[in-house]
Amino acid sequence: MKPSSALNACGAARLAPGGAAAASRPVAADGAAWLKVDPRAIARAAAIALAAALVAACSGPPPAEKPPRVVLVKPFAAERGEAARHVYSGEVRARFETDLAFRIGGKVVERRVEVGTAVRRGDVIARLDPEDVRLAASAVAAQVAAAEAEAALARAEFERSEGLRAANFISASALDARRTALAAAEARLRQARAQAAAARNQADYATLAAEHDGVVTAVHAEAGQVVTAGAPVVRVTRGAEREILIHVPEGRLQDYAVGSPAAVRLWANGTELYPARVREVAPAADAATRSYALRVSVGDAALPLGATASVALPSPAGAAAVLPLTAVTRADGRPVVWVVDAASRVQPQPVEIGAIREDGVEIRGGLAAGASVVQVGAHRLIGGERVRPVAADAPIALDITR
Repeated sequence: MKPSSALNACGAARLAPGGAAAASRPVAADGAAWLKVDPRAIARAAAIALAAALVAACSGPPPAEKPPRVVLVKPFAAERGEAARHVYSGEVRARFETDLAFRIGGKVVERRVEVGTAVRRGDVIARLDPEDVRLAASAVAAQVAAAEAEAALARAEFERSEGLRAANFISASALDARRTALAAAEARLRQARAQAAAARNQADYATLAAEHDGVVTAVHAEAGQVVTAGAPVVRVTRGAEREILIHVPEGRLQDYAVGSPAAVRLWANGTELYPARVREVAPAADAATRSYALRVSVGDAALPLGATASVALPSPAGAAAVLPLTAVTRADGRPVVWVVDAASRVQPQPVEIGAIREDGVEIRGGLAAGASVVQVGAHRLIGGERVRPVAADAPIALDITR
């Protein structure tokens, strides 16, 4: 076989799908080798190439690395400035409050005031149905008239008996009987007149009037309601002095006394601080909440009645620092906070907590001063995660890269 024929046969064997069988196919007699290629092999190769190209075209770019999570941090040492106070929420009240009530029972037919109405001394607040008291006054007036008639008759009979006794027509005992009857009749007359005066007062009591200038802060009865004697109808404040009513737990009652300094801040106006003092400490606990009521006086400060306020009272010496409730979580059954290290990675730090207060959680130990503590979102962090710390008191900045 010629060298060219051998070469063509080897190439055909590599390209043909049949391998050696394809190389055994006949060639031209003149020795010129004609390469025989199976069309199906070409089609399969083209399909494979096309699929590879489509897969490469559909595949997106490799995913970009996620930016580090932004966390709000605050140095732990900054919390110790507020650790010397306990904060309680309370309601603004007037120093003097009076519950006005009818002295008699009856049906309320009219109420002229609403919550917030300013009243003057003598202004009519409410009225009862006067029909019953009017009838009672008429009955007592009739009793007075009858008692006056009886007293006049007893007096006339006594005077006649005196004349008869002077003429010795009756005995001394008969005169004494007339004298006793006159005294009894006069006593019944005085009794009837006193009952008549009381009945007139009862008629006046059907009208409830303000006893002093003030503002109505509560309404307890409506028109058509039947009330008993002494049942509160409205509450009226007196004077401009204001105070905050708060409740403290039994375990802290010994820390406060009358005259203790305090600071008051309204929820509606958190920028202004009002100096105050404890005016009254309840001697007994509330039956429902088992807490003790404290009244904190703010003097004549123009605080709106019923507003919500925070009262900061001094804590005993050695009180713990405070962290927000959102900064403390639990891991492996222990309370932990998340601290950002120098490499901007967060690590859980076990701490010892104290009481849970309205303004946060007391930290008794386990945390070094100056540690950068994550303030919000501690439950979403992972140990060793890289973060981007932002100071909690930093001004808000717009992230234009997002």
